[in-house]
Amino acid sequence: MAHGITYFRRGVGAIQASDNIAEIFPNWQGPRECWMFVAAHDDDIVTGAGLTFQAALAEGVQVHAVITTDGRMGYCKFTQRRSISEIRRSEAEKSFKILGLPLENLHFLHFPDCNLNPYRGRHFATIGDPTEVEGASGLQNAYPHILRLIRPTRVFLPTISDLHPDHRIVNEEMLISLFHAQGNIWPELGPPIEKVPAVYEYATYCDFPSPPQLRITTPAAMLETKLEAIRAYASQEQIDVLIEVQRNAGPQEYIREIEFNFYSPKQYEKLFV
Repeated sequence: MAHGITYFRRGVGAIQASDNIAEIFPNWQGPRECWMFVAAHDDDIVTGAGLTFQAALAEGVQVHAVITTDGRMGYCKFTQRRSISEIRRSEAEKSFKILGLPLENLHFLHFPDCNLNPYRGRHFATIGDPTEVEGASGLQNAYPHILRLIRPTRVFLPTISDLHPDHRIVNEEMLISLFHAQGNIWPELGPPIEKVPAVYEYATYCDFPSPPQLRITTPAAMLETKLEAIRAYASQEQIDVLIEVQRNAGPQEYIREIEFNFYSPKQYEKLFV
């Protein structure tokens, strides 16, 4: 098996297993494959998809990580209340370096942690606002911009069923941003993407809303790398519990493929024949 990684797809009444990633992920683009992992917080991706992330890199996929919030509410010591954002950015850079990501492919969007609700949509902003891009702010400004910049073939998001509001907001705002990114609206954010990428969910704190279709198993060494990358977030004092949970799960992850289809009345014709 290539790299010792096995990919599984669960279908109707059958499970397909292969060491060839192109057989499991539909419409494989070969050298054009580009995966964008989007997170609310800096440690979400390694926790929920650290093995999938490494597998993509091992397969030669161009990989990007997009961190939406600044982690300002993630302090466990009062003395870090004003410095935690800088601490967590440094920890994130260390963590993604351990996973093998070139740091130029790590993107920070600087939205306030635990306060994403006011940033739904798009609004004009003061130049110099840390979330400002081309004179505007909002998640539906930042996400179309990064989509048009990276132009991914596949996007990985936190599952919509997560209890953390930041995770759900990231999921919802990215999905509508896919609609924006493929159109001509807001031309200052870059040229439209040619095709809407495939969309997947990873889980961090909560179960998926419906069973996942994809499973990825890796060599034990990749799990150890994932655990080392989680340890990089030393400011998060619950880290030992998280590492124990991940170690007990073993070198496997599950991914939920979600359908993202633009409305077409044709799909309902046969219901009325």
